[in-house]
Parts: sequence; structure tokens; C-alpha cells
Amino acid sequence: MAKHRLEQISRGTKVAKGAVVTGAIAMGSIAAGQAMASPVAVPNLGNIELGALGDHINSQKHHAAPKTKTLKVTKTNGEAKSKDATKPAPPAPAQVRVPNVGTFALPGISQNQVPNEFQPKGKAAPAPERHTVADKAVLNAESKIGSPYSYGSAGPNAFDCSGLVYWSYKNAGKTIPRDSYGQMSGGKAVAYKDAKPGDVLIFNGGSHSGIYVGNGEFVHSQNYGTPVNRAKVKTWALTAVRRY
Repeated sequence: MAKHRLEQISRGTKVAKGAVVTGAIAMGSIAAGQAMASPVAVPNLGNIELGALGDHINSQKHHAAPKTKTLKVTKTNGEAKSKDATKPAPPAPAQVRVPNVGTFALPGISQNQVPNEFQPKGKAAPAPERHTVADKAVLNAESKIGSPYSYGSAGPNAFDCSGLVYWSYKNAGKTIPRDSYGQMSGGKAVAYKDAKPGDVLIFNGGSHSGIYVGNGEFVHSQNYGTPVNRAKVKTWALTAVRRY
């Protein structure tokens, strides 16, 4: 009787594996039954063919493989000294959710390398960090929302329009012209339809400037009595867009 039960359990496991292998479970825009090319080691199930998802996971593992350092030994005054050859720590196993099957930890890739449709419920891939000068300028300008307007001021506590733009870029590591007319003359001309966050917007013929933050909005220091704020581009007379 015990032998018969063991065979039933073994047969059940094989059926579960076969369901995944043959594509019985649909995974959003990627089906498990697509090309059997990249088997993925799924804990408690074994090597499973996951079609396009398997291709993606294995390619990410390849790119995520940490580089090893070669141990170098040099001699100084007759004594051997070795350079640090510590290997970087591998990323924590990524959690991959296969609809109708479960969530599994897959080592070798990071969480942000997992497509959103396979992220665990309630957990999306983290947004990429902002590193460019323009992105930092946007963050700087947004950090001053609520600060008072003061003519001739360029921070850190109060700003006029061009002063906010100047301060935001200076603290992002780039020096641009201080006044709005100089800002209109510098950088590279860009059509508004091609504007990106961080581009400098010039209004009212050159007398006003702000920083574009995306989605048709910009951050600017407007006038006395109105603190630094976010506004819609279409409500202002746009003159030029400059990219620095």
C-alpha cells in the first residue's frame, strides 16, 4: 500500500511539471508553452521550460553575473603584498510570480530585472535611479516647491525665476547663464514636442524661465506672493525650449 501511495505522489509531481512544460498555464502576454529553449530551475519543480520568460530570465542571469577579480601579488622591499580580490556579493534571489502556479525565488537575477507581469502581487520593479544632470536639476527644482519668490535671489532659500533654474543646475553639477535671457541664448534649441524633463523653458519673450518636469508641467518661481510651484506649460506663453 505504501509503495502505491509513493507512486501516486510521484505521478502527481510529474503531472504538475508537465502542465507547466506543455503551456497549460498562460502567463499574460507570454505563454509557458512557447518555444522550449531555455529551461529555468524552479525550486520544488525542477528544470522547467518557460518559453519567452525563460529566455528573458536566463539572459538577465548572464548580464547580472558578477565579474571576478584576479588576485595580484606584488613585491615591495622584498615583501609580498596582495591586492584585495574580494568578489562582489551576488544579488538577492528575485521573486518571480508564475500565474496559477506560485511565486518562486530565482537566484542570479535582481528584482528589477523581472518583467512587471511576473512581479509578485503588489510589487513592481523599482524605478531606475536618476543620474543625469537634467534629472538632478528636476529633483533640485522640485525640492524647492513652496520656497518664496525674491527678485535677484538664486537660493538656497528664496529665488526669482531664472535664479531657481540657475541654482537647480548648479547643484546638479552644471553652470548655466544666470538670467532668463542668457538661458534663452545658451544650450541647444529643442522643439516643445521633443521636450524632456530638465529642459529649460523660456516664456514671455525671454523674461521668465522654468524647468520642464514632464507631463506638460514645469516648476518655476513666479512672482512676489506666489511661492515656487508646479504649473501647466499650456497656461503660459512659451517662447523657447533650451537643453543644457
